[in-house]
Amino acid sequence: MRETSGTETSQSGRSRGFGLGLALLSALAFGGSGVAAKPLIVAGLDPLHVTWLRSAGAALVMLPVAWRHRALLLRRPALLLGFGLLAVAGIQACYFAALSRIPVGVALLIEYLAPALVLGWVRFVQRRPVSRAAAVGVVLAVGGLACVVEVWAGLSFDVLGLALALGAACCQVGYFVLSDRGGDDEDAVHPLGVIAYGLFFGALLLTLVARPWNMDWSVLTGSANMHGTAVPAVLLLAWLVLLATVLAYLTGVISVRRLSPQVAGVVACLEAVIATVLAWVLLGEHLSAPQVIGGAVVLIGAFIAQSGTPKAPRDVASGGTGDETHAKATLPAGRTGR
Repeated sequence: MRETSGTETSQSGRSRGFGLGLALLSALAFGGSGVAAKPLIVAGLDPLHVTWLRSAGAALVMLPVAWRHRALLLRRPALLLGFGLLAVAGIQACYFAALSRIPVGVALLIEYLAPALVLGWVRFVQRRPVSRAAAVGVVLAVGGLACVVEVWAGLSFDVLGLALALGAACCQVGYFVLSDRGGDDEDAVHPLGVIAYGLFFGALLLTLVARPWNMDWSVLTGSANMHGTAVPAVLLLAWLVLLATVLAYLTGVISVRRLSPQVAGVVACLEAVIATVLAWVLLGEHLSAPQVIGGAVVLIGAFIAQSGTPKAPRDVASGGTGDETHAKATLPAGRTGR
């Protein structure tokens, strides 16, 4: 009995380590989106058009996968539509709308309140216990993120703008919660299918907002300036589509299923730190002392959150059988929204 228990513990540890690695890879992929998008924006593309190109291109790449998992349209249509509406289109649409009314730093900070909102969802909606480590990790991550985005440099109070930023945070909660759906049960939904159709429906919704028929397509035939180096625009677009979207969503969804929405949410805060560092290295953007300190605090928060073991559900513990992008060229950290 002890040998079996030890084997299960070892397998659980390996699964958690694999999930953590995927979560970090997802944060790295998402964090690199701004570094690729910003030169395109400076070259003349509207941020919303860059977002649409990113989503539509990823949906096109995933089209064969969508065809292979076409049965999901009948099995779980609500899940696929919800993922497209919230995890793809909703986050970006709300984020860009918020940017038109409040500073980027404030919008980013409010959007990344999502891990705290995930904890609230798990605790009060799903009625599942939350580990103390996850709660402490969220507090540290949000505090560190405030330093990374230097929120004090652009304090502004606009009710509608703040509401839109909070809407982006809620959509990001939907991303983590929906990614966790159907991960282990008999009716499990393959993550590739969720991502393929989520990108497809998200691209359709973003088409209504971005209106790509007004886009300056000639920008894509030229080059963009990346810290003094001319880079083909189409190469930057490929980076956005393949790495910052397809790879980022794939590793993100799988990591949520391997970890938990609350832990993966805290690790996702590293996206802003990674984006800031990449912008410093590749775009020559300056890092201040508070940003460096804030990045370290976010790292500590993510480490604490992932190191905590979730509490067992009450029915199990009691012997039951419970189942176990800135709007133009001035975006800090080169971010264009998840």
